[in-house]
Amino acid sequence: MRHYLSRLRARGDLLTVTREVDPRFEAAAVARRLQRENTKPVLFENVRGSRLPVLLNLYSDHDRLREIIRCAPDETFCARLDREISLASTLESAFEHIPMPSDWVTGTLSDLPILTYHERDGAPYITSGIFLAKDPDSGVPNLSFHRSMVISDSELRIRLGSSHDLAQYQLRAEARGEPLEAAILIGAAPELFMSACVSLPPDGDELALAAAMRGGPLAMRRALTLDLDIPVAAEIVIEGRILPNERRPEGPFGEFMGYYVEVGDNHVFEVTHVGWREGAVFHGLICGSDEDLRPLEAATAARIYKAVSAQVRGVLDVTCKPTVMNTIIKIDKQYDGHAQHALLAALGSHLDYNKLCIVVDKDVDIYDMNEVIWAFLTRGRADTRTMVIPDVPGFYRDPHKDHWGRLAIDATKPWGREAEFERKSIPGVDTLALDDYLPHFNPRASR
Repeated sequence: MRHYLSRLRARGDLLTVTREVDPRFEAAAVARRLQRENTKPVLFENVRGSRLPVLLNLYSDHDRLREIIRCAPDETFCARLDREISLASTLESAFEHIPMPSDWVTGTLSDLPILTYHERDGAPYITSGIFLAKDPDSGVPNLSFHRSMVISDSELRIRLGSSHDLAQYQLRAEARGEPLEAAILIGAAPELFMSACVSLPPDGDELALAAAMRGGPLAMRRALTLDLDIPVAAEIVIEGRILPNERRPEGPFGEFMGYYVEVGDNHVFEVTHVGWREGAVFHGLICGSDEDLRPLEAATAARIYKAVSAQVRGVLDVTCKPTVMNTIIKIDKQYDGHAQHALLAALGSHLDYNKLCIVVDKDVDIYDMNEVIWAFLTRGRADTRTMVIPDVPGFYRDPHKDHWGRLAIDATKPWGREAEFERKSIPGVDTLALDDYLPHFNPRASR
């Protein structure tokens, strides 16, 4: 993390706040306001009550995500991540083991600048923490995200989504009457963060995927109180155990869909050790913000791209921007009904998030929703190019069935009539420099 921040600072891509900020609401408010202005991360150097600085907005930009997975200029994020996943399964040496770093500091949760984000949040929450645990049967390590409510220096309350591997690990350990050991990594290297966003098959190893993204083996060291190997490239590590047969109230909390999740009985994480590297940076994350959604969208899009490409030819790119509940697919249309085939494949590729699927032609920018809607509205009928699929379960946490059903939209040109839909263009509009005509032009100031 610190090496990546040094790179961002050197090229002017890191904002720094030196004045003291309150960890309750203020840091989140500044970061959220900054997201309206640009995509640069912000480092709060002076957070009340802690010696550690706080970093926010790090993963809010798609180009930075491309950089993290070493994406070439002519390569899509989806295609590159698919290659990294394939490479991870063939690595002969994904890890190297080293001793505990000499600059390791032992402390408590109270020493950390854990933020309170939303008005009704029940307590400070760890939102960017990456849970590292091993499958109780196979020993394969898993990385995943779960919100953690701070109760005391010895207790967190966490929510394990039922579709997550970690939830299945916990259930199997609980069936034996055993706690599940886990470590929470905060301020981990960017490739670890991105790997944790990816949903691999049960036998997949997200740590090996992080090594593939890095382009070399991950340095690992032993945990202090657990039977786990921990990546050295994690600024802060909270070690502990998820207790069996124990559920306690957690919440409310402002979740990624933009609403509060009310109080519910959730799992108990017993803290056994807290430590960090000298000079560590605490990474915070506002759930539902650009920093939360961009990595989730990118990882989900890559999963859908892989599934659809395996069934339908001509798939060029996929995005789940701007909400992760939608999917937009770009195809090189090759036959009548091509878009419908892509839609059907997409609907079955991810049963949680594909509430809305849209297919567009290769001349449409799928990262610009204005272009996507324009294509639908100008390239054919609205009534015959939509499919409503009723009564299909949606997002796994949905007791009132608010996310049931699917909407699929064909926004491509009618087959055989491509010449009628050639987009008009003005030569030079994309290559000229406005400064040549309006010196010191500031597009933001003209809005």
